[in-house]
Amino acid sequence: MEITRREVLAGALLPFVQLTGAPTANAQQTQVPNGTVFEHDLPNLTLDDWQVTVSTINLEPGSGGRPHRHPGFVLVYVLEGEVVTKISGQQEVTYSAGQMFYEQPGSTHEVSRNASATKPAKFLALIFAKKGLPLVTPA
Repeated sequence: MEITRREVLAGALLPFVQLTGAPTANAQQTQVPNGTVFEHDLPNLTLDDWQVTVSTINLEPGSGGRPHRHPGFVLVYVLEGEVVTKISGQQEVTYSAGQMFYEQPGSTHEVSRNASATKPAKFLALIFAKKGLPLVTPA
């Protein structure tokens, strides 16, 4: 039985959707309207021997990450605060809680930082890559 890319993504995103819709005890809940949050064409590739890794990344006020790349594609959903990002060949963009962006396989994530000097930011990264490859490499 062959599993399609759509089925892989649906299975990977289900716990994430449940997570974002569940109230939290200590944090203010961001209300996300029903409907499409994000849509993007996926690369034309086979997902044989691929896996998805879902990670949460917390950015303290004023902090950021170093330039890096991923061997596969990445979907990022901002859970809290605002995140400034720049992917190679694109403009710098600020994403707020409830927004999502896409990183193409092998693209350089040149800028990744918290937009605020006073409030934390948090995002969820769904990293799709061939099994055994490092999830992140320095750029």
